[in-house]
Amino acid sequence: MKISKMMGAALIVLATTASAFAQTADEIVTKHIEAIGGLEKWKALKSLEMKNKFSVQGMDIESKTVIVSGKSLRTDVSVMGQEMTTVVDGETGWSIRPVMMQGTGAPEDMPIAMVRESRKQLNLGGSLFGYKENGSTLELAGTEKVDGADAYKLKLTEKNGDVTNIYLSTSTYYTLKTSGKRKVQGQEIDAEVTYSNFKQIEGLTFAHTMETPSPMGGSMTIETESIKLNPKIDESIFKKPAK
Repeated sequence: MKISKMMGAALIVLATTASAFAQTADEIVTKHIEAIGGLEKWKALKSLEMKNKFSVQGMDIESKTVIVSGKSLRTDVSVMGQEMTTVVDGETGWSIRPVMMQGTGAPEDMPIAMVRESRKQLNLGGSLFGYKENGSTLELAGTEKVDGADAYKLKLTEKNGDVTNIYLSTSTYYTLKTSGKRKVQGQEIDAEVTYSNFKQIEGLTFAHTMETPSPMGGSMTIETESIKLNPKIDESIFKKPAK
């Protein structure tokens, strides 16, 4: 009798595992896009403005990011009365960092590797949108738990070789976590972000809480205070100023 029960339990596990792989990676991506608003609504999103706040070692930090889809982005960060600006404009980028942040206070060209990584934010719907057209490949790598929730693990490999693991909830199809290894200033680091507090804005779903390991140790939680869709943006803000 015990053996019969054990076999029955094993069959249930095998059936559950099989159902997870019954869907292809593309079918899961299609459900993900539908869950967060649908392809047409995301295609209609041409620009975005987002304001965030977070704390690092007791310092309150505020940021504002504006993005023109597929083209440019600018992030302005305010901390302890100091301002830091990071811009990507097409295939190039620049930044202004105050002396307290190991900068010069003048516009500096951004390293190509950082530009390449920052350009991923230009795809407002996320890296799964149009991944084939971008030269990436995708595979379903199983299911895992993310903070107690079941998630599909999708392995996205970009044409430059960068690999990102994307974890989508098996129930909501929202993105619960992304992880991967990236090189920053010649050093390889683990880049991991978990997402929660999902809210709809004009029919599109955004995570309003993001948590990532802090360079200072522990974790850093970023809270989104506001998101504006299709705001008018003066694109001159992306142009590198003269020193």
